[in-house]
Amino acid sequence: MNGCMISLLVAFGLAVPAADPPAAAPVGVPPIKIVALNRKEPVLYDKDIEPIFVNKCAFCHSGNIKEGKLDMATHETLMKGGKKGPSIIPGKADESILYKLSAKVMRPAMPPKSEDPLTPEELALIKLWIDQGAKAPSAARIRPKIVLTPPPSSVHPVRALAFSPDKGTLAIARGNQVLLHDAASAVFLRAFTDPALKTADGKPVVAAHIGLVESMAISPDGRYLATGSFQELILWDFRTGRIVRKVAPFTDRVVALAFSPDGKLLVAAGGAPTEDGEVRLLEVATGKALFDLKSPHSDTVFGVAFSADGKMLATCGADKFVKTWEIPSGKALKSFEGHTHHVLDVSWKADGKTLASAGADGVIKIWNFEAGEQARTLAGHTKQVSRVAFVGTTPNIATCSGDLTVRVWNADNGGAQRTLTGFPDYLHALAVTADGTLLAAAGEDGAVRIYVGTAAQPTKVIPVPQ
Repeated sequence: MNGCMISLLVAFGLAVPAADPPAAAPVGVPPIKIVALNRKEPVLYDKDIEPIFVNKCAFCHSGNIKEGKLDMATHETLMKGGKKGPSIIPGKADESILYKLSAKVMRPAMPPKSEDPLTPEELALIKLWIDQGAKAPSAARIRPKIVLTPPPSSVHPVRALAFSPDKGTLAIARGNQVLLHDAASAVFLRAFTDPALKTADGKPVVAAHIGLVESMAISPDGRYLATGSFQELILWDFRTGRIVRKVAPFTDRVVALAFSPDGKLLVAAGGAPTEDGEVRLLEVATGKALFDLKSPHSDTVFGVAFSADGKMLATCGADKFVKTWEIPSGKALKSFEGHTHHVLDVSWKADGKTLASAGADGVIKIWNFEAGEQARTLAGHTKQVSRVAFVGTTPNIATCSGDLTVRVWNADNGGAQRTLTGFPDYLHALAVTADGTLLAAAGEDGAVRIYVGTAAQPTKVIPVPQ
């Protein structure tokens, strides 16, 4: 448990030793310098205060983690306070627990010494905001309107790959295109295009989406292909390329997709940076949303995965957490903490007892679901690990990284089995068949490399069309 959690557990709920009364100044921790603000306009929560809380407090006080029962995800929940009562007394900063802890004049200091403290200017803003009444945002947040344009022809990263269940076809999300190739010969088969696609000024676009295709998944029966882009999801008939349904709007990019093992459900996830993540569970047959998880993560959700029995969902995100949920109720089950940077992907082992997660901290974490704790850390990649996937029913996992390598590991003992090198640029995408006989990887340069069996060199390379 990190220092922030320990400190805030004490501050907002757990017993404080009698020798250390709450009003006492932290031992050996100097108070933050008080500065005067030359400010005539009112301090606004959404403009001035909320960004401070997101950067310094949200990790321990939002989403499914609310230390001391204090939720700082919104103004409304913040003002409700925590287990010790109200954390803010409007108009009285000097009497507000939140301010005194942040100013380091009350034990325990918040954030603790192990994490970045508030700057004197940030503290002064919070004090002035509380003294001015700790007012809520005056209006709903207005998002800037974004007008998408197709990516330049020179921008063609592959963000997602997927093999069909019969191993015969490889789907490639390259730029704003969705392309199908024969998995054995690498011969191009067809492209999926939206016939109604146009730019904002009415120009036709021959592509699957206007923006980059960020995510992709094929249903277990091979009937559907789902693709995610900026604020939208498209469900395609995999055999014909016909659009079955569009689902929109989403808050931001849809960066993670997964079908349930029975193919009846589809989960889509993403969210805007520094805001609550987004996880939506859809009924494939109707497109009906069964639930939208409320504040599943305090930042963008990057990875989703169903357990093999379809009864649980795992998610991971920029808030450094892996979380699990009951399906279809959406009830929170367990959270796993240990990564020191964004968690970019997550995968379930077939037995439903083990999870693997890929981190921007360069490591893979193996989690014991039943015990609710970390089993081991796999180190070897030298840059962020962008994808992780269990291989069928085996204990093996495949990963790819910004360090230009693909690796295969044994999750049960941490042993490294294979390392594939020779990639020219950052790797975003990885796909492996259930029997492990085919593996494909791709990234920023747009070329896709296919490996057969235990080959150290790619059997086929699908280049970017000239």
